[in-house]
Amino acid sequence: MKAFHLICVGKLKDPHLITLENEYLKRITQPPLVIHEVRASAEDQGAEGEAILKKLRDLGSDLHRVALTENGKGRDSRVFAQWTAELLARPSKTVFLIAGATGFSEAVLAQCQERLSLSELTFPHKLARILLVEQLYRAQTLRTGHPYHN
Repeated sequence: MKAFHLICVGKLKDPHLITLENEYLKRITQPPLVIHEVRASAEDQGAEGEAILKKLRDLGSDLHRVALTENGKGRDSRVFAQWTAELLARPSKTVFLIAGATGFSEAVLAQCQERLSLSELTFPHKLARILLVEQLYRAQTLRTGHPYHN
């Protein structure tokens, strides 16, 4: 079964964020979202980059990699939903990437086909994770005609 994947640096530790994320993850079914956490390395962008690249290798070779960055392409929710529908139509796996506090290494960015911005504002990576999960759920509801978006 097709799934979206999210590789993120660090684990959620705040019980409120964990509860919120789990609520959305229960609802995301078309396709499901699989979250892969890699170890955060304080102030070591290179080590985090290597951990992300290793996880990408583990996921296989036919990947469409999307880095969440402040200078990525912004989309409103309806355009985001259409874009995710287009991603689902591709044979490749879609993998969203969220870096840690030090950002992405150049080695990781070089492997990404797209860069996505969730907002013109900058968010901590743990909040960006929650925002992405919510937007993937919102996109699903838009694609399926569910009234959540209204």
